[in-house]
Amino acid sequence: MNALLLSVFASASTAAGGLFALKFRHRLHWVLSFTAGVLLGVVSFEILPEVFELAHHKSINSSNAMIALVLGFLFFHALEKFVLVHHTHEEEYALHRHPHVGVLSVLALIGHSFMDGLGIGIGFQISPLVGLAVALAVISHDFCDGLNTVGLMVSHHNTTKSAIVMLALDALAPIAGVLCAGLLHLPDTFLLLYLGFFAGFLLYIGAADILPEAHSQAKPREALGLIALTASGAACIYLIAQLAS
Repeated sequence: MNALLLSVFASASTAAGGLFALKFRHRLHWVLSFTAGVLLGVVSFEILPEVFELAHHKSINSSNAMIALVLGFLFFHALEKFVLVHHTHEEEYALHRHPHVGVLSVLALIGHSFMDGLGIGIGFQISPLVGLAVALAVISHDFCDGLNTVGLMVSHHNTTKSAIVMLALDALAPIAGVLCAGLLHLPDTFLLLYLGFFAGFLLYIGAADILPEAHSQAKPREALGLIALTASGAACIYLIAQLAS
């Protein structure tokens, strides 16, 4: 598979997530729990091993990639706090619903979906296996991006038609990112830093965004099952990594 085809799958995942949110929002916590495990597994068993291997072969200091990981984590933490506001539980606060806030928040999501596509394209510049691993992570969490896109628009009293329009833009963003990545030819040092930064982003999305959202929607007796689903998601990526190697 090539980067462009995988970006189409990412776009389809975003669209599917948004449509799912419109119809089955009360059952999302099961999907979100598994997705968080997938992201954890991709970082632990695919991206970080590739970072260390690339650093070893190119004689690059791998600690720089770890610094980039921390910066990636903190950057998206700040982005969520200051740009996306408090979108995860926004629907719980009736007085905080403003249509323009929903639109601005979704525009930020579209921007990071573009970065997802860019990540797929850059991953394929390193190797097909890295590109595939990054694409798998993107496809997994783009489903959640679709959920959040529709959730943000609807919870801030935007119309369903407006939500669908913004969902379409979010779905097309990864394809645009891959196309732009094809125009770039980056040095190995930058690729290593980007992988670290992207790993930090995925860690934040999985651990600080998706997983808490999944448990916030669940009943106490469901907690063990949700944790098992998260472990299953990580285990799936471990098995895929072992088979690929």
